[in-house]
Amino acid sequence: MSDAYVVGQMTVKNPEKWAQYRGQVLATLAPWRGELVFRGQQVHAFSGACPHPDIVVIRFPSRSDAEAWHSSSAYQALIPLRQEAADVVLLTYTS
Repeated sequence: MSDAYVVGQMTVKNPEKWAQYRGQVLATLAPWRGELVFRGQQVHAFSGACPHPDIVVIRFPSRSDAEAWHSSSAYQALIPLRQEAADVVLLTYTS
């Protein structure tokens, strides 16, 4: 199996709600052995443009683990808060 990476690109709309979301989302990763690789902010574009200034990368042992995390009741319960807090594009990649 190859690792799977969930990459989120986001623009925060409500910093207080975003802080609430961030404070809860990491706990939802544990059952699927997800780990935060990094969070960051775009500082420069060498080529092209990305509409979202913030990024997060989460690694899972497999694509099925990433999919199970995203469809879990624990994470699904956080999606309304996420939608209020930020505009997010959430993608999955494998290596």
